Amino acid sequence: MRFNGPDGEITLFDDLHLSIARGDAVAIFGASGCGKSTLMGLLAGLDIPSAGRVFLDGIELTALDEDGRARARAGRVGFVFQAFHLLPGLTAIENVMLPEELVGAGAARRNAEVALERVGLAARRHHYPAQLSGGEQQRVALARAFVGAPAVLFADEPTGNLDQATGERVIDLLFQLNAEAGTTLVLVTHDLALAGRCHRALQLDVGRLREAE
Repeated sequence: MRFNGPDGEITLFDDLHLSIARGDAVAIFGASGCGKSTLMGLLAGLDIPSAGRVFLDGIELTALDEDGRARARAGRVGFVFQAFHLLPGLTAIENVMLPEELVGAGAARRNAEVALERVGLAARRHHYPAQLSGGEQQRVALARAFVGAPAVLFADEPTGNLDQATGERVIDLLFQLNAEAGTTLVLVTHDLALAGRCHRALQLDVGRLREAE
């Protein structure tokens, strides 16, 4: 992938190949600024590479326009970010319902209730994000990501805004939900211990991916 910088053209990825099997848990780790989040955006079709092709669940994202990529993600992809990205004017259950409502799912509220129960927040479903702790907000974000039983879940530094103990509980829950749902997990992190919990750990360095030893 190439883009223009202040000192001329910059090549971020060069001849990069990556294949992730269904149900796998893969960590992509590396130093800050190495392109981990950019790579995740490419894999999810949020960005398009300057060359090459990207496939998601058998669909070539690079052959689609922005609306087509959004339709391809709907019902197939979940996201968990370092910033929780909850809508402040919606309650916990309304935030979790949102992806289902956007695709017209008929049981959005019931599915959201089940998802919140799985992350231990059924009793807080009518609370707004400002009334929840950071760990609770991230658990709501997890429930929202898993509510539609996505084929793939992308998690970008999901514990970056949490203290260590809360972060460990959230990660345990993330892997638990991943195992129960059979969802493919792509985890971007700088935490080597966290990367080691995945089936595969790939280091991104100077635009190349290599299997961690």
